[in-house]
Amino acid sequence: MSEPFRQSGEIVSVNVSLRKGVAKRPVPQGVIDEMGLCGDAHAGVGTRQLSLLSREAIDAFAAGAPREIAPGEFAENLTTRGIDMGRVAILDRFTIGEAVLEVTGIGKECHGEGCEIYRRVGRCLMPKEGIFCRVLAGGSVRPGQGISHAARVLRFRIITASDRVRRGEYPDRSGPRAKEMIEEFFLPKRRQIAIETSVLPDELVLLKEAIEAAHKAGTDAIVVTGGTGVGPRDVTPEAVASVAEKTIPGIMEAIRMKFGRENPKALLSRSVAAVRGESLIYAIPGSPKAVEEYMGEILGTLEHLILMLHGIDAH
Repeated sequence: MSEPFRQSGEIVSVNVSLRKGVAKRPVPQGVIDEMGLCGDAHAGVGTRQLSLLSREAIDAFAAGAPREIAPGEFAENLTTRGIDMGRVAILDRFTIGEAVLEVTGIGKECHGEGCEIYRRVGRCLMPKEGIFCRVLAGGSVRPGQGISHAARVLRFRIITASDRVRRGEYPDRSGPRAKEMIEEFFLPKRRQIAIETSVLPDELVLLKEAIEAAHKAGTDAIVVTGGTGVGPRDVTPEAVASVAEKTIPGIMEAIRMKFGRENPKALLSRSVAAVRGESLIYAIPGSPKAVEEYMGEILGTLEHLILMLHGIDAH
């Protein structure tokens, strides 16, 4: 498994305001509880309880501004230094003493002239640079205190279900291609990923056990290639169904219809998409061409689904 990328910095300022849409004022120290930063208007239930903005971003903005920009003027709760916020992604975590924050959003809608900050400063950094978090654990926070960032590694398991590949009659081409496509999709996003691969025979019990083990290990997405036809040894959909808590039929229905227009045999696939806890499970055909087609479509919604399973609506 890949070790998460980490970096550290410090808190420059702790900032609060009594109402939303206005600049915040620095305070000597603060307390983070389950609602956010105590005494701040943005604290409450939801996934955007607390916000961060780097001093580096503020300084870059101020270089072209007619005056100095003070911490809190962009309504951030915590002004930081030393953390490269460009390396931060949703589901990453920050630790400040005993407090633990989970990133739930990057940027937000700008309200333009309806926002006091926009009127005072001319434009706002938060729509692009702001980091928004929910509280996982509370604690005290003060200027000069250390803050650490740990990337959330997205974990994938690819299982090739094939008697013949397992016996060594021919090489596995579908599993490696699925792995390549996941890497090609997530790495340019600067997402940190870990991918495990394996080959199993078309055995219902073995496939079910492998899927269940991957789920218990905290795998975000499990992709099983092969065994989605109607032959006597095609049992992958049944293995998925035996562990699934929910199904997502629309994904596979759309894929079958899209590629079935040119190749009616594509309509015979029994591919499925399902959910077990916080794990997504996909059963797709085993040919390299089908992997290209299916993964090309699945990747378009995969990250969004992962966030939804963690209670984050990233629209």
